[in-house]
Amino acid sequence: MRRLVTALIIVVILAVAAFWLSRPKPVAVTVASVGTGTVEATLANTRAGTVEACQRTKLSTIVGGRIEYLGVKEGDKVEKGQLLLKLWNDDQQASSALAAAQVTLAAKRAEEVCIAATNAEKEASRQAELRARGFVSPSREESARTDAEVRRAACATARADIAQAEARLKSTRVDQGRVALYAPFAGTVAKIVGELGEYSTPSPPGVPTPPAIDLFDDACLYVKAPMDEVDAPKIAVGQPVRITLDALPGKVLAGTVRRVAPYVSAVEKQARTVDIEVDFAKPDEAAGLLVGYSADVEIILATRENVLRIPTAAILEGGNVLLLEDGKLVERSIKAGLANWEHTEISEGLQAGERIVTSLERTGVVAGAKATEEQAAR
Repeated sequence: MRRLVTALIIVVILAVAAFWLSRPKPVAVTVASVGTGTVEATLANTRAGTVEACQRTKLSTIVGGRIEYLGVKEGDKVEKGQLLLKLWNDDQQASSALAAAQVTLAAKRAEEVCIAATNAEKEASRQAELRARGFVSPSREESARTDAEVRRAACATARADIAQAEARLKSTRVDQGRVALYAPFAGTVAKIVGELGEYSTPSPPGVPTPPAIDLFDDACLYVKAPMDEVDAPKIAVGQPVRITLDALPGKVLAGTVRRVAPYVSAVEKQARTVDIEVDFAKPDEAAGLLVGYSADVEIILATRENVLRIPTAAILEGGNVLLLEDGKLVERSIKAGLANWEHTEISEGLQAGERIVTSLERTGVVAGAKATEEQAAR
């Protein structure tokens, strides 16, 4: 009997020990205190944006030909109206010289004919005086007057020939403009396609051909960035923006939305986006940036200061939160306001100082579970 009691006691002790050892251990969680601060509603670009020049043009000659003059190199600064490139055009220059000679010839002929017309008019006046005095016949006066009118008409025709010759000369000069490229504004040469002596070809319709000269003005810069199409209705011109660049880590530049594209861009295998353009609030801060830098933008839709807020990562899928109370996780409903990826405004359900769980991704972090606050490593 004594042995039976002893065995029974041992079994009970082992059972209690097994239960004690197998009981669920409190899950370690990280917590954050509910506090006050600023919360912003923001939108960010879906893909990296780009620093663009306000003025940029890709120049090509209207006709093709051999490059006879190339007055710039990549990276050169140029002035407005400066000759950048010219194709061989000796034939056009010859035509222009011929047209100029024809203008001179037409002017000389007009001078000759118009002098004769003036003399004929004077003679007609004299014949009219003689006819009034009875010295010449009416037919003689009529003949002199007719001759004067004919010569005056010939003078007008000769002057019209001058205008025609000048128009022909102007046409030849226009043709010469087809083979030359002039800088439409002061800027920097980004790229040149072609070398001296090579053949330059204009881009025909439907055939993308690289431009002869890529010119941009980096005195004025802006950022172009793609935004998700679902966010487009929330974006408006004039909204404040924060701009960050990989080339300037840790630096944030202020900007404003200056344009929202009126259409959606559909790029293959990528989300549909709407392009926006952002001006730098302080252009001096953008001085020195290179055209083509990658840039990210964060549009500030609304801002609320000194409001109750919690980390956005602490919110469950259903919109509730978990609190650590007396070693146990308790779920509570909340009413959220403005939110971004970092903080969410709380209008109802929590009070300042309460401790909420932020490590929701850990196994066992569910309502009702026993938990202990994880101590920060020293």
